[in-house]
Amino acid sequence: MDTLPIVRTVADLRAQVAAWRRAGLTVALVPTMGALHAGHMALVERACTLADKVVASVFVNPTQFAPHEDFERYPRDEAGDAAKLLAAGCHLLYAPSVAEMYAEGRCTTVAVGGPAEGLCGTFRPQMFGGVALVVTKLFLQALPDVAVFGEKDYQQLQVIRRFTRDLDIPVRVDGAPTVREADGLAMSSRNAYLGADERARAPALYAALTEAAAALSGGAAAGPVLEAAKARIAAAGFGSIDYVELRDADTLAPVGRVERPARLLAAAWMGKARLIDNVPVVTA
Repeated sequence: MDTLPIVRTVADLRAQVAAWRRAGLTVALVPTMGALHAGHMALVERACTLADKVVASVFVNPTQFAPHEDFERYPRDEAGDAAKLLAAGCHLLYAPSVAEMYAEGRCTTVAVGGPAEGLCGTFRPQMFGGVALVVTKLFLQALPDVAVFGEKDYQQLQVIRRFTRDLDIPVRVDGAPTVREADGLAMSSRNAYLGADERARAPALYAALTEAAAALSGGAAAGPVLEAAKARIAAAGFGSIDYVELRDADTLAPVGRVERPARLLAAAWMGKARLIDNVPVVTA
């Protein structure tokens, strides 16, 4: 196959998936917003180990962006994305238009509590409703056996797991480990917004979280450790720090000391780029 097949309508997507089903094949879905990098390719490669056929979607979802956010300037490169997906073993690209995804007059929403509350849910209150709506639609459009998401967006992953269980959607949600640059920076399409000096300072976010996670795993109380992490992030040149918080790894409920698997999550601004990251915290 020299070029990756692309479908742009729900009908064409379902027709291809139905043909695979008739042949007795399983299907994995990798939802993305495009501007693909090695982290996305790791998701596709993981999906190839979980199912016979892999569909990747590329759709910059307007419902998860607030009016002041970067929907219009979010990086887009469909041709480059398709070439990367083909090289990673993907079998089909689903690239719907906004009109195809959201019918005129739509009036249905999907609201999620629990893991959607706090963290990015506070600073981007529109985000998880938009994520829940578009992912629910993608699940129903593609009807995959499994869908693969990255742990880099850990809160998003837990939100998707929650509404998938709550709505009895018959899709297994798989989380893949964060893929990082050699200096530790989590790979993200928004890293393209970083200038050279900002890019050099950005790995301090992961370094601060890693140091804090080690202290928390050793039994330290969360308060002082989180304040020290914020200070280190600020000293590295980050601007506004949205949050550095310790949460239960499953429910994302706040915790003060690590007594079961937890997650340390952070979001901070480096120039025009809002960077998020997280690391696991386990008991000693």
